[in-house]
Amino acid sequence: MCYFPNGVPLRSINRSDPRMKPALTVTVFGSSRPRETDAEYRLAYEVGWELARAGFIVCNGGFGGTMEASARGAKKAGGSTVGVTCPAFGSRGANNWIDRELPEPSLLDRLNKLIALGDAYVILKGGTGTLLELAAVWEFMNKGILAEKPIVTVGTFWNGVVSTLKDELSWEGLADCTRFVLTAGSATECAESILDRLEPRRAR
Repeated sequence: MCYFPNGVPLRSINRSDPRMKPALTVTVFGSSRPRETDAEYRLAYEVGWELARAGFIVCNGGFGGTMEASARGAKKAGGSTVGVTCPAFGSRGANNWIDRELPEPSLLDRLNKLIALGDAYVILKGGTGTLLELAAVWEFMNKGILAEKPIVTVGTFWNGVVSTLKDELSWEGLADCTRFVLTAGSATECAESILDRLEPRRAR
C-alpha cells in the first residue's frame, strides 16, 4: 500500500482534498550480491531507512542484495516499498520486504518501469547492470527524454566514472548536464540531498 508522508494510507484519503499530497518515490539501484554482513548491504539498509523517514516510497528491483537491504530499511522505518521484478532471474518472487510487486516481462521493461516510477534515483555500488541504470537515467535527462530529477550516487565507488563523464560533457559543451548527478557520502546526506531538490514539488 502507498502512503502519504504523514503515514496515512493512500486509500483512506479523500484524494479530492487539495491539502493532501501523495508521497514521492525514490528508485534505488544497486548490486544483488551483498549479503547481510557486508558493508554495502548495511549502507543500502541505511539509505532505505533514511528515505522512508523523509517520507519517500522506496522502489527497487525487488530481489536480493541492496534491493532487499534498502526495502528492509524502509520497512523498519515504517515506510512503503515497491519492487519491480522480471522472470529473467528465474521464478523467484520479490523479497519479503516488498509491499507491492510489479512484474515486468523483460529486463528492458523492468528498467523502463523503475525509471518511470522514480521521482529521484539513488545509485549504490554495483556492476554493469547498475552502470546501465545510471547511464540510462543520466542520458535520458541529457536528451530531454526524461524530466530533470535528482540522481545521487552514494559512497565513492562511482566517483571516477561520474568525474570522467562530467569532464567529457563539459568538453562537448554540455556542462549544464553535469548538474543532474550529485554525490553523497552517507545515507543521511543522500536523503537530505533529495529532500532539498524535491521539496518544492512536495509543497505544491
